[in-house]
Amino acid sequence: MNPSIHTGKKIIAGLLIGLLCNTVKVQAQKYSIRHLDPPGWWVGMHNPQLMLMINGPKISDLTPSISYKGVSVTAVTRTENPDYLFVFLNISKNADPGKLPVHFSKNGKLVLTADYMLSQRKAGSATRKGFGPQDEIYLLMPDRFANGDTTNDSVKELTEKVNRKDPNGRHGGDIQGIIDHLDYLKDLGITALWSTPLLEDNMPVYSYHGYATTDYYKIDARYGTNEDYKRLADECHRRGIKLIMDVVPNHCGSDHWWMKDLPMKDWVHQFPEFTRTNYRISTWNDPHAAAIDRKLNADGWFDVTMPDLNQNNPFVLTYLEQFAIYWIEYAGLDGLRVDTYPYNDEWKIADWTKAILDEYPDLNIMGECWMHRPSEVAYWQSGVKNYNGYNSYLPTVMDFPLNDALMAAFNKDSRGWDQGVDMFYNNYVMDYLYADPLDILVFADNHDTPRFSTEIGFDINKFGLGMIHVLTTRGIPEILYGTELMMGGEKSKGDGDIRRDFPGDLRTEKENEAYNILHKLLKYRNENPVLQTGKMIQYVPQGNVYVYFRMNDVKTVMVVMNNSAEEVRLDTKRFSECIKNAVSGVNIIKDSKVNLTDLNVSAKTGMVIELDK
Repeated sequence: MNPSIHTGKKIIAGLLIGLLCNTVKVQAQKYSIRHLDPPGWWVGMHNPQLMLMINGPKISDLTPSISYKGVSVTAVTRTENPDYLFVFLNISKNADPGKLPVHFSKNGKLVLTADYMLSQRKAGSATRKGFGPQDEIYLLMPDRFANGDTTNDSVKELTEKVNRKDPNGRHGGDIQGIIDHLDYLKDLGITALWSTPLLEDNMPVYSYHGYATTDYYKIDARYGTNEDYKRLADECHRRGIKLIMDVVPNHCGSDHWWMKDLPMKDWVHQFPEFTRTNYRISTWNDPHAAAIDRKLNADGWFDVTMPDLNQNNPFVLTYLEQFAIYWIEYAGLDGLRVDTYPYNDEWKIADWTKAILDEYPDLNIMGECWMHRPSEVAYWQSGVKNYNGYNSYLPTVMDFPLNDALMAAFNKDSRGWDQGVDMFYNNYVMDYLYADPLDILVFADNHDTPRFSTEIGFDINKFGLGMIHVLTTRGIPEILYGTELMMGGEKSKGDGDIRRDFPGDLRTEKENEAYNILHKLLKYRNENPVLQTGKMIQYVPQGNVYVYFRMNDVKTVMVVMNNSAEEVRLDTKRFSECIKNAVSGVNIIKDSKVNLTDLNVSAKTGMVIELDK
């Protein structure tokens, strides 16, 4: 979505994909294969079972068979739609990688052969370590980030063309643009990259956001190719940056190819007339919820262009599990971010999550659970003892309650028990609800929320307070593209305005000041595990001043946030439990020595102090 040498690479890439993916040899004109998903698989997977979904005119007339060492057909399912076949394979660990011929016969006569590619799974693939509290995540929208290849701005086969004048249109950003800026991200201090969806979204309008998938196995050609995405992963890893894929198992785009010819009538949830979700995701964790309200939340369509996928259909659920596993294995991903997690059937999305983690036990999966109370968000984190026995298997949830606090806390010099920095304190009081508070995503803004810089009126002091908190509190910090430059955008003007084009590498004086604050904090966090996994101890705020500590066996870091309109002199005796015998430290923002017995903090200013031993 968001020159000739690149064109040459694409031609070569097109030839390579022809070798790697299924190649159909048509023996009779009557039958052909339009789609075969997944387009390839691997020997040595934890789960040896694979479901092939095959689509072609009257393909169910045919009988599939395989004669290949280590691979057998265990079941064939035909549906009410004669254009589909579901073929289930068992792939043993002893199977040889290579082209696997799938034969299709009618009345004992061979009429069609598809060569299916089996690859060898890479060593260590199953045990790759996902992202976590040791990382700093950068979130970007590819269409709005950087245009590295102008030749793919518009693509003949895809409906929506580039229109940079339209804030809700496509602006031409692509995978090459991301690759071109990886050194910039590394220098900033980023260790993990989350891009909003890159899979094909061939909707006629608003396709730049990518959340209406029209092909789960194809990168949108306006971003590049599947091979370009694999190259992005490789280039990230070469720089020590992890790659997180944004996926949408809840719904697809209404122009997905199967919507014109559904494999089964219950492939998507259908109603006598269009029925939208009620957006009441709290119905899942409400012990008093009416069944109809839960059904409307889970089965209603997210939008008129976003059909709701029926995960209670086992073929749909298997398809969704396999597409996620395919991309993890194909690109060597370090994690997934799952859109609209609680809009799925809660028990089936748990099965989906578990199936992926069974294959990759150390991978991380982060779910968007956009709720405003810690009790509601915590329900969705794996390991929480819920009243109904529910376990999502989801390691990471997103701290939307903290985001609410960050958006509001700095705009008023409030000294109330539930205003100002007390909002942070009150949020962490509820951390006992989470199975693991370190595995929670913390953020000042994301691609759906108001821009933090706009909400604080582009005040550099408030900006510093916000960034200090995001990068020193417990959890996994996320930075939205452009936040490092105090990029603005008004939610009231629509999502297109908060998703403006990244301004580039040239910085104004104020942008440079913001960049330097964030750069310094990111660098320090990267180099000091105490801010990644250290114990957190917080003190009750006084006079809109909030103090907390991060501690491990090596270091103690004191964080002071003065959100008041006056300079404050702190009596540090109150913090003796954490300060112990230290009398001085280093303010890492200013690179200056600090006397803990005479600590003055300027108005609307934060300090991050590494205590001297």
